[in-house]
Amino acid sequence: MTNAILTTDIRTSGIKKKEKVYITTLKRLLKNKLAIAGIIIILVQITMAIFAPIIATHDPVKQNLIASELPVFSEGHWLGTDNYGRDVWSRIVYGARISLLVGVTAVSLGLIGGITLGLLGGYYKKLDGIIMRVVDLLFSFPGILLAMLIIAVLGTNLVNVAIAISIWSIPTCARIVRGSVLSIKEKEYIMAIKSLGASDFRIMMRHILPNAFAPIIVFGTMRMATAILSTASLSFLGLGAQPPTPEWGAMIAQGQAYMWTSPHLTIVPGIAIMLIVFAFNVVGDGLRDALDPNMDIQ
Repeated sequence: MTNAILTTDIRTSGIKKKEKVYITTLKRLLKNKLAIAGIIIILVQITMAIFAPIIATHDPVKQNLIASELPVFSEGHWLGTDNYGRDVWSRIVYGARISLLVGVTAVSLGLIGGITLGLLGGYYKKLDGIIMRVVDLLFSFPGILLAMLIIAVLGTNLVNVAIAISIWSIPTCARIVRGSVLSIKEKEYIMAIKSLGASDFRIMMRHILPNAFAPIIVFGTMRMATAILSTASLSFLGLGAQPPTPEWGAMIAQGQAYMWTSPHLTIVPGIAIMLIVFAFNVVGDGLRDALDPNMDIQ
């Protein structure tokens, strides 16, 4: 009976401690004005992606050559139209859906691969050398060139872009996770759990991985910015979204021939890319500061 009460007290204390950590982290994040601005921009993009059919005023791929290259603030087309008469605002809205979907998919796959390799490499010394050499091999290729190579093998479409960016993300994530695992597995409580006969899988999943989440969260947030920018870059080069898909990088590529006559065709999607990349970067910086245990709330 006494053991049961003691166990309950320990669990209750642990829950309260976690709640306190969450509240402290939230307070630190809310003090960062740039991070708040970034969160607002991200929420706007998510809203645009979810409610694109409602927010968009026109079909993003429907052509109307009679109304082609209308300037910004034209009647019925407040961001103008492109060279095919397609509404730029509607294409920007649907482009938010594509950027977010590809970014989340690429980062999620990259995190799964990186966390798996990082856990195995950091926990098992015998696997560490093999895994890290594979990681070093991936690091030897410049990121965008590695993505281009993968797309050249798999084919040009957004699914393959997500796969290429995820593979590009794996080595960095693996290094981050491995470093955290090497530090955590030497803690006294891990040694105590091992002495009680806990399996390696349980130790890694229940005791090591949760304590390594802070750098993973920061990496994942900032990697979203890289993924969205990389998607736009690859689409601009013709390796990602194909016409008439309303993707921001592809929109810039299509509009570059009209930069002097219709500059909004490149400026508008360029601003969209700049804002969302800025948002994820500042939120990542804010999370890094908020999750730092050495920072005190003033």
